[in-house]
Amino acid sequence: MIKSNIIKRGKVFNIGQKSYSEEFLIKQSQYGNDNSFEKLMDIYESYLYKMAFLYVKNEHDALDIYQETVLKAYMNISKLKDHKSFKTWITKILINNVYTRSRHYNKFQDECVEDYIGDFSYSNIEEKLDLYDAIDVLEEKYRTPIILQYFYDLTTQQISEITNSNENTVKTNIRRAKKKMYDILKEDKND
Repeated sequence: MIKSNIIKRGKVFNIGQKSYSEEFLIKQSQYGNDNSFEKLMDIYESYLYKMAFLYVKNEHDALDIYQETVLKAYMNISKLKDHKSFKTWITKILINNVYTRSRHYNKFQDECVEDYIGDFSYSNIEEKLDLYDAIDVLEEKYRTPIILQYFYDLTTQQISEITNSNENTVKTNIRRAKKKMYDILKEDKND
């Protein structure tokens, strides 16, 4: 799924060149350069796919959401005003696609379970599953900030831009989400 050339491209850029290159690619994409847009999506492919997968927990649905996000970004990139907020902008598109998809498809969900054999500890997997289950139980207003902060290391300012909410609201939602998750995980441990 994830192209190996992303890794090659990632090694070519250093931190200073990467931001310049991304800004250049964004500007060129806005002028209609399809090659630049494709390169830009190569940079963000892994990030967007992982974000979608965290929400839907299904490879096929995550790929669909990724593709919808790329299509919407392609169609609307000319509307992007601030090149520095590209990651926030495209993340917002992805999250909107997730919510739209869940509203339309939550009645009919395929659960595709793939066996994975490797070196792992059962307790670690069980703990991770409990954590993911606790996140799934949270309301959307709590789930999104938790995922963005702890899985993608976004700041509260970036999260507030993505969710169209005040920074203090984001901080409150994260604090409440942690409390709810603590209570859920505590209950599970006592059972």
